[in-house]
Amino acid sequence: MPRTRPDITIPSLTGKRAVVTGASDGVGLHIASRLAAAGAEVVIPVRNRGKGEAAIAKIRDQTPNAKVSLRSLELSSLESVAALGETLLGENEPIHLLINNAGVMTPPDRQTTADGFELQFGTNHLGHFALVAHLLPLLRAGRARVTSQISVAANSHSINWDDLNWERSYDGMRAYSQSKIAFGMFGLELSRRSRANNWGITSNLSHPGIAPTSLLNTRPELGRTRQTGGRRLIGFLSARGILVGTPESAALPAIYAATATNAVDGGFYGPSGPGHLGGPPAEQKLYSRITSEEDAKRVWRVSEELAEVSFSYV
Repeated sequence: MPRTRPDITIPSLTGKRAVVTGASDGVGLHIASRLAAAGAEVVIPVRNRGKGEAAIAKIRDQTPNAKVSLRSLELSSLESVAALGETLLGENEPIHLLINNAGVMTPPDRQTTADGFELQFGTNHLGHFALVAHLLPLLRAGRARVTSQISVAANSHSINWDDLNWERSYDGMRAYSQSKIAFGMFGLELSRRSRANNWGITSNLSHPGIAPTSLLNTRPELGRTRQTGGRRLIGFLSARGILVGTPESAALPAIYAATATNAVDGGFYGPSGPGHLGGPPAEQKLYSRITSEEDAKRVWRVSEELAEVSFSYV
């Protein structure tokens, strides 16, 4: 018997503007496609224009009247992040949904961003942190919901406070976990600061579980010349409906967190199957590594200094 694929009902998003990072393929493309099908105007910031145009073509194949457009963004460059912020501020359109989905995972050797940060910390966390800072006036205008995509990896390891950029030693998986722990703390701290300062923004977290996506595929730009063994195993299990999800199901927690009327500020959403690796989305207990408010404030302070942005002007 064919397995039943998990799905959710998305409320009408007509009249809403959504920004989705990392939407040129994989989970992000499915997120953007579903938001567009629900009536949202979807902005897709991309590094690779060709991939972005191909993504838009796929979305319009499914939803011919989709309102979807590209903007330029290299998330590992703070200059590029600031330029996107300037572009969207110039358009002066409130943002109602922001899904911080883009990310990089475990390059085999330590790499750095354009600004000299360890690639995963600089891209997965600092790039998105700076993006939210630049877009804050538009997010406030739209009383936005900000959903930040973390990972099951945020449930292991820790923040390497003494060497955030992994300059003395490099462990790709630990550095990846650090980036997602910091990002999760940021999402929760954004929720607290919005409430304290009446920004009108709600902020929550999601994670996609495990699914066969491009994160562990061949990525020459990351120094990965062939698909990892882990990615091959995930693909094998996914195709047979064993434990892990599909790119389509892995998109659902972020979609639910961003659109469901009963998704809560400061909540955390992921797959509800065994081990939270696959299955339909549901609210989950916060990982212990992201619950410290003291550490979250420290992450915020350090991130403002490193990214050279401030939330204090609003």
